Amino acid sequence: MSSDFIVFPATPEHADTMGEIHAEAWAVAYRPYFAPAFFERAVAHRRGKWHAVLAVLAEAEAEGAGADTVLLAARPGGRPLAYAYFGASPERPGDVEIFGFYNHPEAWGSGVAGTLMAATLDTLRARGFRRAHLWTLRDTAQSRRFYAKNGFTESGATRGHDFGDGNPIDQVEYEITL
Repeated sequence: MSSDFIVFPATPEHADTMGEIHAEAWAVAYRPYFAPAFFERAVAHRRGKWHAVLAVLAEAEAEGAGADTVLLAARPGGRPLAYAYFGASPERPGDVEIFGFYNHPEAWGSGVAGTLMAATLDTLRARGFRRAHLWTLRDTAQSRRFYAKNGFTESGATRGHDFGDGNPIDQVEYEITL
C-alpha cells in the first residue's frame, strides 16, 4: 500500500465529502448514458444520499449488527478522494459485493484508487471472505481496466440495470477470489 494515502472507515461526518466524490465521478463518467434532465437529478441524488446511508451504517455498528462498510482514502491531512462501499452479497450468500467504488476525478491517476482497492481487499480477507464481486457499466473502459488491473476477472454475467429512468444500461460482473 502506498504511503502517499491513508485509508480509514467513513463516519456520518464524511457524508458531504462522499456525496461530492460520488456526484463528481458520475458527472464525468456517466453523462453520456442518460438524458440531461434525468442525469442532473441523478447527480443531485448522489450528492445528498450519503447522510442517510452513513447514519444507518453507524446505527447498525453501534448496535453490534453486521453492516455494510464504507472505507475512504485520502492524502495524510487531506480530504477524502475515494471511497469503497461493500457488504454481504444479496446474490451470492457467503460472498461480499462491492456496491460502489468511486474516485474523485481530480484524483484520477494519482494512485489513490489502487491504494483503496488494496486496503478494501485486505479488509475483506481479514473478515474471512473468500470471494468478492461487483458490477460496472459495460461501456466504461476506464473502470473495467482498473478492476482487471486489481485482479478482478469478468464472470461472464451481464445484466441491464435501470438507474431510475426506465432505460436499463448494460453492466458486466467482475469477481475476485480473495
